[in-house]
Amino acid sequence: MLLAVQVPMLAVLLSRLIKGPFRRPPLAPERPTLDQLGTVSVVVPTLNEASRLGPCLDGLTRQGYEMREVLVVDSRSTDGTQAIVKNYQTRDPRLRLLEDSPLPQGWVGRPWALDYGFRHAASASTWILGIDADTQPQPGLVAALAKAMETEGYDLVSLAPRFRLKDPGEFWLQPALLMTLIYRFGPAGCSSNSSQRVMANGQCFMVRRSLLEQLDGYRVASASFCDDVTLARFAAAQGAQVGFWDGSRLLKVRMYEGMAETWREWGRSLDLKDAAPAPQLWWDLAFLVLLQGLPWVLVPGLWLHQQGRPESWSLFLQLLWGVNLGLLAVRVGMQAAVASAYDLKESGAWAFWLSPLADLAAVVRIGLSSLRRPTQWRGRQYL
Repeated sequence: MLLAVQVPMLAVLLSRLIKGPFRRPPLAPERPTLDQLGTVSVVVPTLNEASRLGPCLDGLTRQGYEMREVLVVDSRSTDGTQAIVKNYQTRDPRLRLLEDSPLPQGWVGRPWALDYGFRHAASASTWILGIDADTQPQPGLVAALAKAMETEGYDLVSLAPRFRLKDPGEFWLQPALLMTLIYRFGPAGCSSNSSQRVMANGQCFMVRRSLLEQLDGYRVASASFCDDVTLARFAAAQGAQVGFWDGSRLLKVRMYEGMAETWREWGRSLDLKDAAPAPQLWWDLAFLVLLQGLPWVLVPGLWLHQQGRPESWSLFLQLLWGVNLGLLAVRVGMQAAVASAYDLKESGAWAFWLSPLADLAAVVRIGLSSLRRPTQWRGRQYL
């Protein structure tokens, strides 16, 4: 029975991964052109981001004249975030500091701040670009994204970044958590045939202003802890052209400090339950259990069984062992394929190559997240 379930699932996985070599290449930096003048408004939501905001604002101030303004929407930070923004305002007049209204009932903080920024952005801007405070935008990011979206007719595009990790624990756990997304949705840069299989990353999330007006801002994602995916899937279902591209040449990010914070903070939203119906949520969890987690138990377990009772090594057990050994080979190959998404010059980077051994833990984390809704997020409490 297990073999009969795993084999079709393996075919689904391979159908997703085989698109990798033919996916859209990583977005390259571009110089702005005169027709892009003032076409982009950037919104940066913040809440106690003093320790991380500097590199983000450094990167944004290095963008060209295609960027009309940067609206930092702060939710009453108490750690000096606003003072940092005011300091950067003296260097770049495009920066504006806004303080959003108190969080309304039924809203999560991040989509509320993004919605507030969108509604205060210049009406002349063609694009609204949401950028997280933990990102490090590289020169040419905004111009490249605006040019590609305009040329190719996209309405909403988000970028997969290049991750900056430090200690061995992060390098061990984080790629395994990232791999749960690739198993379910395929690599960045591949198109999706279903709106419910659209992937997105709110760390760099560009939307055509006219589309946001049509959707009434971020309201559809107001209560979502994965507002990026929720909004992207809703827009795709309405007929919008939505993309999730490789932005590793243009966007760096340091999301969390250490393995414990990565487990706690990123792990709680990776199930994407706010953006998917319950049947899809549980199908995806079963998919991860059977293809990413279970092989690490079955392969050594069946090998030990064969050593102890060779007379019971039936054809079906041999096939089951072979299929799961193949799944492990696929997983190790995928680790090499995602290496370009990481800065492997850090001292703890050796643990990156051991990350497949964290797969079982990553699948358990997705399962735990699937069972309960977050009650705390970025310093806020939710009922």
